[in-house]
Amino acid sequence: MEKSELLELQKTACKVRLWTIEGVFNAKSGHPGGSLSAADIMTYLYFKEMNVDPADPKKPDRDRFVLSKGHCCPALYAALALKGYFSTDEIKVLRHIGAMLQGHPDMKGTPGVDMSSGSLGQGVSAACGMALSAKLSSQDYRVYAMLGDGECEEGQVWEAAMFASHYKLDNLTLFVDFNGLQIDGTVADVAGLSDLQGKFASFGFEVITIDGHDFCAIEDAVNKAKSTKDKPTVIIANTIKGKGVSFMENQVGWHGKAPNADQYKIAMDELNAQLKAMEA
Repeated sequence: MEKSELLELQKTACKVRLWTIEGVFNAKSGHPGGSLSAADIMTYLYFKEMNVDPADPKKPDRDRFVLSKGHCCPALYAALALKGYFSTDEIKVLRHIGAMLQGHPDMKGTPGVDMSSGSLGQGVSAACGMALSAKLSSQDYRVYAMLGDGECEEGQVWEAAMFASHYKLDNLTLFVDFNGLQIDGTVADVAGLSDLQGKFASFGFEVITIDGHDFCAIEDAVNKAKSTKDKPTVIIANTIKGKGVSFMENQVGWHGKAPNADQYKIAMDELNAQLKAMEA
């Protein structure tokens, strides 16, 4: 990856984080922690990898993205707005009555959203259906889905994994945003995923583990997934919950609450300083 391209992705990811905080603060509710940890992956997919067109959100040959951990939609909305699907002004009324952007993605009301999601485990199943549909209709679009690590405690995730392997869905790539924290505490304490890599491998997946904040690592993993044949791929991305905002990083309390006015200012100042440094 060229240095100039890497820098542009880093700046865009910082903007995604800025708009994530903007949205959650104005909503007075939401899920900033897991949105911030997922921002780099979403940035890479929408601004480098996926074949999508904001001017034609439903074009048949587009790549699909399913945010299976739908509560982290503030980052998805930020990415979609910055990509040009709708105005960033919509983010300022996130979760407001009558607003387009609600607390979970709505494919019927939001341009660029390929699947309504929120009930954990169901999004990955929908992604499997999209990938199988592409196979049956001889289409070459790819399907990407993002799960949370806590979400992998859901049995439906493993039913979907079994399905994906059985039908050799090599056009399907899953990302696990592995930040180690969920609403009730650490993932290890709540249920414990143990050898997640081994579990996915035993279900027939190509398994890749990366630093989920390293764009070069994300690119290498996506390219490997695209070259893998006859089986689906999972990219386990080690991330930091609350990435980019110092007082939110690795703090389970920021899973599902909005910053107050003072915290909002600190977060925005930090992110704006990061962006200014990159633009210097």
